[in-house]
Amino acid sequence: MNILVTGSRGQLGSDLLELSARCHNHRFFFYDLPDLDITLPDRVASICSDHDIEVIINCAAYTAVDKAEADSAMAFKVNRDGPAILAACARERNALLLHISTDYVFDGTSSIPYRESDPTAPLGVYGISKWEGEECIRRIKPSYIIIRTSWLYSIYGVNFVKTMLRLGAERPELTVVADQIGTPTWAADLAAAIVLIIDRHEREVHYEATFHYSNEGVASWYDFARAVMDLAGISCNVLPIESAVYPQIASRPQYSVMNKSAIKKEWGIDIPYWRDSLAEMLQRLAAREA
Repeated sequence: MNILVTGSRGQLGSDLLELSARCHNHRFFFYDLPDLDITLPDRVASICSDHDIEVIINCAAYTAVDKAEADSAMAFKVNRDGPAILAACARERNALLLHISTDYVFDGTSSIPYRESDPTAPLGVYGISKWEGEECIRRIKPSYIIIRTSWLYSIYGVNFVKTMLRLGAERPELTVVADQIGTPTWAADLAAAIVLIIDRHEREVHYEATFHYSNEGVASWYDFARAVMDLAGISCNVLPIESAVYPQIASRPQYSVMNKSAIKKEWGIDIPYWRDSLAEMLQRLAAREA
């Protein structure tokens, strides 16, 4: 199949690029700014036509959560209007749109893992813009699969794991919030799940589906940071603090663990435990930087 990947220089796009070298039954076309701005309909249509695109994987997003509060116009342009344009193009071409969304569509007041059918209530501009992007896709009704994910990290780009590695090497002690609970997601695992879905989806089926994907298990940011130090062999002491001690511009969901039973049942996906994936990521990162 001919597959367009938008936002190709981000964490997930980069892991898809690495994985694509082993996917000989597909042709991938990777685009990012400035070559493709997903908010420009004519450019989107031209690229899809030039490459006879059958699947669009939308990894492009405005992800600066705090900055979005003051830059809401751009956040909505990228996170809402861009997916609408991709959805319209996918519908026109009878292509599948696989769109990446976020746990930030929830307000974090649950005490049990969120299911896809649970009510959404995003807290800030980032979450609202991502939710409205989902809704645009649902209204336009191409064949689509929306995947919500959380706490994404990779050997590529800037992320929490790489920040902890850098700070842990520089400082004897760090404080990290311990009252925000979720699940880390290794982008390489998510990329593999996406390709598996593409391999197993049926071209003649019109999909209108939303799924949750993160690694298995539950952690706080404090737990996540401690695991990074332990697995990387860094002696930095990590101390837990409350969110109130570390104020941020945008509100975060206190609890955003997601139930993954639907994606596992529908697509036969085996999801690794978050700490196992973190260990593998750290090994690959060390080998890459050696």
